[in-house]
Amino acid sequence: MCGRYTLFTPAADLEARFDADFAGVEPSYNCAPGQDLPVIAGEAPDRATRMEWGLTPSWADESFGLINARAETVREKRSFADAFERRRCLVPADGFYEWVDGGGPDGSGGSGKTPYRVAFEDDRPFAMAGLYERWEPPEPETTQTGLGAFGGESGDEGESDADAAGPVETFTVVTTEPNELVADLHHRMAVILDPDEEGTWLRGDPDEAAALLDPYPADELTAYPVSTRVNSPAVDAPELIERLG
Repeated sequence: MCGRYTLFTPAADLEARFDADFAGVEPSYNCAPGQDLPVIAGEAPDRATRMEWGLTPSWADESFGLINARAETVREKRSFADAFERRRCLVPADGFYEWVDGGGPDGSGGSGKTPYRVAFEDDRPFAMAGLYERWEPPEPETTQTGLGAFGGESGDEGESDADAAGPVETFTVVTTEPNELVADLHHRMAVILDPDEEGTWLRGDPDEAAALLDPYPADELTAYPVSTRVNSPAVDAPELIERLG
């Protein structure tokens, strides 16, 4: 799976890499589910749009928070099928984390889980294949009590919290079988797109997009252990990506 990633590449470099506006995007060393993070949607490829990581289908009655979609079933699963057909996106990153039992890929090094960061050798940014949705939270049922319920004393008449919030834009990261490097860490990995595949993922037909859902070659990637401080989504600091001795 892909449950955490990094995006600390400066905004100017992201703009040059993706030919899109990344104004206001701050570095993050611990992108986590539930956070609003920049994605490039097929309908607006010239700018990064902040969406919540954890997809909720448009038809849902409650928040789903689906952080990953399996490439093998993404076209059949009701939660993802419509988004795969019409709403694909790029999820910019410059690395992602996986956790290994026993302290290392060979199972040595003690008990517990050790986090590893996977990235290109030069830390260059890349795009993970994503899907996005717009979800309208249902309006909560209210009971009219007191003067406020009749617009007499409190707030704007007839406006609920749901009305004020509007639709929620959410996204998920597509995963596939791991390459040889990631297989030592986890049984799934994010779909990393080649730069020349990104336009097809955004604008190609479903068959063309499905052909891109394969593991990225391992020879350009590296993996190394990092501090367990990354375990907490509340921690976001440059020290998180430092290689442990």
